[in-house]
Formats: sequence, structure tokens, C-alpha cells
Amino acid sequence: MSLRLATRIARPARPLTRSLASSCVRAERLRDPFPLPFDPALAEAAAARNALRDPTEVVDGWELPPPLDRTGEQPAALRARLIYQTRKRGILETDLLLSTFARDFLPAMSVDEMQQFDKLLDEPDWDIYYWAIEKRPAPERWAETALLAKLRKHARNEGRVVRLMPNLEDIDRK
Repeated sequence: MSLRLATRIARPARPLTRSLASSCVRAERLRDPFPLPFDPALAEAAAARNALRDPTEVVDGWELPPPLDRTGEQPAALRARLIYQTRKRGILETDLLLSTFARDFLPAMSVDEMQQFDKLLDEPDWDIYYWAIEKRPAPERWAETALLAKLRKHARNEGRVVRLMPNLEDIDRK
């Protein structure tokens, strides 16, 4: 046996207290620097504030921001904004579903239908997705709308078409 191998085998183990102390220091550094206060008074105040609001404005304890007032928006600007908003949602499933829906249906929509579509886009992404694929029931304000019926039919993909994010030029040409 070589001397080098013998020193590796016979090397003493590090003391346990040293490694335990260093792991405690590491854990202290990794701890959240801004812990949430778990004060019952704060929780009660938040619950009371949410109880006074319309339940449609609070989703899973989070307040939805009010939609921007866009009265007087030109139809061309509205259509362009809706195209952008359907493509840049942040959740891939919703992006693909809504962007292909916009490619197929948005060019033929009237101003009233586009405004209704705009209101639908103000809803949370996962809610829109689950309503469209019929995994969750839609709320009363959307349940019987023609827009959601079209979106659900589009989501069923009865033709079994492979869908990709459409090019912007494809939407503008329709």
C-alpha cells in the first residue's frame, strides 16, 4: 500500500460539532430575510376587509386589480391590443388556446364582441383555461355567453389540428 493511499484511509473524520455549526450558519443565511407576520390581528383585519368586497373581486384571497377604463378606444387599437393580450398571458396553455382563438375568430368579431372578449381577458389565466376546457364550471356572468361557448368549442379541437402560436401576419391577413 502506498503512503498516499494510507493517509487517505487513515484520515481522521471531521468533528461533528464543526460541521453542525457550519450547517447552522448556512441555514441562517438561507432563511427568508422578510418573513411574513403571522399576527392574528392582521389576519382578522384582512378577512374583514375582504368580507366587505364583492366576492367576484377576490380570488383565493387575492384582490383582483380593477380593469383599466378604455372608453373611446378605436376598434383597430382594441383589436391590436386583444391580439397582444392573447399572446402574452404568461401561461403557455392559455397563450396557445387564446392566441389560436384570436387568429380564428377575432377578425370577424364586432366591437361589442371584442369588448366582451376584453372583459374575459381580465379574468385570471387559469380560470379562463379551466372554463374553456370545462374542468371547472364558469361563473354565472360567463356561463351562458356565446363567447365562452365558442372558446369551449375551439378548445375541444374536434378536428384534431396541431396548434402552434400563430404568426402576427397570419392574424392580420384574416
